[in-house]
Amino acid sequence: MSTDSESERTAIEAGEASNENGIVKRWFRLVFRSIKAHPLPHIIGISAGNLFSLVVVGFTIVLGRVTDEVIIPGLDGGGVEGRTILGGFFAIVIVGFIRGFSVMLRRFFNFTAVEKTKRTWRLGIIDNLLDAPRAHYWSRSTGELLARVDTDVETATSVLMPLAFSISVISLILVSLISLLIIHPLFFVVALLLFPALAVLQRFFVRAVEDPARKAQALIGEVSEIAHESLDGIMVVKTIGRQNQELDRLIKSSERLREERLRIGWQRSVFSPLLYHLPNFGILVLLMVGALLVDNGSATVGETVQAMALFMILTLPVQILGFMFQEMPRSVVAMDRIDEIFSIDKVEYRKDGEVEKPVDVIFNKVGFSYPNENDQQVRQTVLEDFSEKINEGESVALVGATGSGKSTLVMLMSGLIEPTSGNITLGNANVGELGPDFVSDHIASVFQETFLFASSLRENLTLDADVSDSDIYSALQVASAQDFVSELPQGIETIIGERGVTLSGGQRQRIAIARALLRKPSVLVLDDATSAVDPKVEAEILQNMKKETNCSLLVIAHRLATIRLAERVIFIDNGRVFASGSHDELLKIDDYANLVSAYEDVTT
Repeated sequence: MSTDSESERTAIEAGEASNENGIVKRWFRLVFRSIKAHPLPHIIGISAGNLFSLVVVGFTIVLGRVTDEVIIPGLDGGGVEGRTILGGFFAIVIVGFIRGFSVMLRRFFNFTAVEKTKRTWRLGIIDNLLDAPRAHYWSRSTGELLARVDTDVETATSVLMPLAFSISVISLILVSLISLLIIHPLFFVVALLLFPALAVLQRFFVRAVEDPARKAQALIGEVSEIAHESLDGIMVVKTIGRQNQELDRLIKSSERLREERLRIGWQRSVFSPLLYHLPNFGILVLLMVGALLVDNGSATVGETVQAMALFMILTLPVQILGFMFQEMPRSVVAMDRIDEIFSIDKVEYRKDGEVEKPVDVIFNKVGFSYPNENDQQVRQTVLEDFSEKINEGESVALVGATGSGKSTLVMLMSGLIEPTSGNITLGNANVGELGPDFVSDHIASVFQETFLFASSLRENLTLDADVSDSDIYSALQVASAQDFVSELPQGIETIIGERGVTLSGGQRQRIAIARALLRKPSVLVLDDATSAVDPKVEAEILQNMKKETNCSLLVIAHRLATIRLAERVIFIDNGRVFASGSHDELLKIDDYANLVSAYEDVTT
């Protein structure tokens, strides 16, 4: 479960990163990474935005000319040639068409660039998490990781949505300043005073919002974590009557998130009106200056209209630019959180591994210790100097008290974690060098906690592999699952719900065993994978495996009947091989005899 101190520690770490690098610099890096990943749509979108800027200024020039050459002469009673009116009309139409076309290009390609960036970063996060050492998951909750993939990516890319428009605003401001300078220097001075004032306000806003934005992003992960835990463990929550406590946890975390977002909202409520109304204030100043200039003949009415039109047109783009600055703190903080995932040192494995027959599994002085969550220098030793050999086709029972290292040994065999000392070889290949993807082609592990997907039974069994129906039914038969599967409404096409909720615990375990058998492994590992199965059915499954498969079998056993079915028993104590031999031979050892006697008392 999440704690306040953990959230505070996350926020402090993010804050330290923030102090080391300016927000604007980090924003530039974020934008550059997106452009580098997908240059074409970004370039087209930004180019279209700059075309829009030129056309907007061109429109104000046309508007000023039409005012001076068509509207004013018409109001004064002087004649206006039809050719002049028609020319003004076509100029406005052409400029309007180009303006609309540039907006369409800018929006389409900018949206395309943003969505492609989201996809790239999401796939990158998933790829890094899949290749990350298993130890990485011991200190991170599912809710937090989901927040990185979803909320953080959305927040980080939110600043890219107005990117093309914002860049076009910068060019629009530059072109507008030049245009105003050409009209009259006083118009230029008004603009020159306005835009720095906007920049100063934006800077104050960014600084004010960064801290609550950083804390809010951390709290989003905490809220997601609590919600995920409560829903995922709903049966436990309900059976122990913990609904109110879970609700309180969610309320407290949500309230902290609400407070940080209210702080952001309050800052926006202060700065946004100033940011949005400064251009309008500039229009009023221009109107007064323009009236004085028209009165003394230094400027025409059309030029004044042109200058005011520029400021009116700039109002919305400046607001968009303001939105980008408002999103900037949240986006760079979210990107920092994404970079934490990208910075994980992925485990690199050889790509050229091969396994020669026979496939023996050899443990050579294997040791493993778990890092302490609070102090990485302190480690808890689970396995030490473990040496054994499982021969091809042999069935072995691994017996030991709780915490003796049995499940850790299975994860080491599967390549999910690497030994801290020694090595494990599969045939002629070192498991630690080849990794879980390679090992999974030869070793199939079935754990006590069975995970099934919310899809059909067939899809859960085949996992998109090309498997014939005859092979499916054969695997179900070996796993003693064919009878109950045939009674399902649509047989193997039945949708079994999230985590296989429509099946019993024993049925889910048998499906998991059948799924493992379909991969035709050299070694099948059952880590308490029949704990929810009736002892009689369990014996039937193990007998079927002996008859129908030629794979080696390693069973973590807690039932005397299961232990007796194994050809050999490895007795493990405190992470070491205490003894190895047949069940009858090991009964001469008091510790072993007491342990299996306790198993027999529990199961009878």
